[in-house]
Amino acid sequence: MTTTNTDKILKTMFARLLQLEVEGEMATKLCAVIDSVTERVGGNFDLDTVQGQNTFRALLCSMVVHGWGNGMHPFHNPSENQDGQAVEVRVSKDILMSMEDLQSLRYVKKDDQGRVKQALFEPDHNVRVRQQIDDILSEISQDKWK
Repeated sequence: MTTTNTDKILKTMFARLLQLEVEGEMATKLCAVIDSVTERVGGNFDLDTVQGQNTFRALLCSMVVHGWGNGMHPFHNPSENQDGQAVEVRVSKDILMSMEDLQSLRYVKKDDQGRVKQALFEPDHNVRVRQQIDDILSEISQDKWK
């Protein structure tokens, strides 16, 4: 494992939220995923401080543990498809989203199997209010100074 606190945070999250112990190869794999996402995702955390880094890692660990608790873990996935061929899952870094995009998520509609069917992204309410104010000021300035 690396010298980050990811492994400690992850094990603590599993223990507190699911009453499970994660050790060995599984912990190493999960920590590698979390550390990789930590390196790639920008956010509103001050990642120059240890507190900011640990806060961000705790957020990611919480997401992984909640996902695990909802059934998104390797023990719920078959190793072979219906034809008997090995299942291979590839993940693209293109599916990662910025914090701004995640914060603009307003609505998610799921199908009967719990998969995301539709998602609505809207800008932050403050951004919309500022835009409305800017539009009103622009309209006033056009009426008054033209």
